Amino acid sequence: MYNKEEIIQLIKGGENSSVEFKAPDVKIDSLAREIVAFSNTNGGVILLGVEDNGEISGLQGNKNFEEWAANIARNNVIPAISIEYDEVEIENKKIAILEVNKGKDKPYQTVKHQFLIRVGSTNRVTTQAELMRLFQQSGVFHFDSNGVEGTSFSDLNLTKIDQYFNRYEIDFSRETEADRFNLLKNSDILDEDGCVTVAGLLIFGINPQRYLYNASISFAHFKGNEITGDLIDKQNIESTIDYQVDTALSVIKNNLLHPSSIIGTKRVDTGFIYSDKVFRELLLNACVHRNYAISGSSIRVFLFDDRIEFISPGKLPNTVTIEKLKAGVSYAVNPIIVKFMENLRYIDKLGRGIPMVCKEAERNNKEVTFKELGEEFKVTLYL
Repeated sequence: MYNKEEIIQLIKGGENSSVEFKAPDVKIDSLAREIVAFSNTNGGVILLGVEDNGEISGLQGNKNFEEWAANIARNNVIPAISIEYDEVEIENKKIAILEVNKGKDKPYQTVKHQFLIRVGSTNRVTTQAELMRLFQQSGVFHFDSNGVEGTSFSDLNLTKIDQYFNRYEIDFSRETEADRFNLLKNSDILDEDGCVTVAGLLIFGINPQRYLYNASISFAHFKGNEITGDLIDKQNIESTIDYQVDTALSVIKNNLLHPSSIIGTKRVDTGFIYSDKVFRELLLNACVHRNYAISGSSIRVFLFDDRIEFISPGKLPNTVTIEKLKAGVSYAVNPIIVKFMENLRYIDKLGRGIPMVCKEAERNNKEVTFKELGEEFKVTLYL
């Protein structure tokens, strides 16, 4: 919890995305809304006994504020959560500190069925897209199983599908039309209405970006270590996920400098370069685990002199932390895409990829960092 000096600094800083002031006579519904909003976003601190303008009014009376706040978190928030409670005395007045952690069972709602998120210093009712992303994080809903409106059987690459089913000794091309449709539906390539699913389009589509506009990888190579540096190379890689991964890997390799010297009659590498499997793993993770419901941005790969960044739309699922990620714990945000990519021999679903990346970096005295940035996740590999 926070000490007195830290609370004084929080009050001086004013309300923001992780700090909220509440008067001691705050209504139950109002406090429940704050708890829900913080739980659905990145957590935060509620200072009870501080007015909106930062003036300390303090707790008053003999009320058991700890029990009162705990009951609100338990009875007025769905699903119920636990909060941490503490008190400090400033200017001879008591302030209650309610620490709300980032929720593990998102989405949370009030008993009045309001789903809220924290935006800046205010709470806002979620939009449909934001609520869908919260359900995705919880694992209740998987966007990759959705049918894509306007698509049909004709949007699929039948040659690739035929090759895929040949692995299982199914001659797709010789099946009757009815059997082919049933096979595609049972394989999650088509939905019940005959539309191609998001997963089906991204793995077997002829032109996925016709419908999923930003389901692509944007690559940029900058001179120096800042995004303001001169642009050396820029490419937008589209088509299916497997093609994007293979092509992006080639682009990265072509743009990386390979320090070398002539020794005898041979040119020999003299500087460290990560193995292809490291870049491949980070590209696969970005493509397979990104949130395809976020249509406003693509995966970005930025190459600088000192590092390469992989930025993917979407947060980590509720139960996965960065520490768990580095230890090999994984969760399929897009289980159908994972299934297809596993069957295509791109991934093994054993959770070995990220630990391998971390170990290779550590062995060579390099650093790899993982960070959530709003609705995005960034992996930085230092070169």
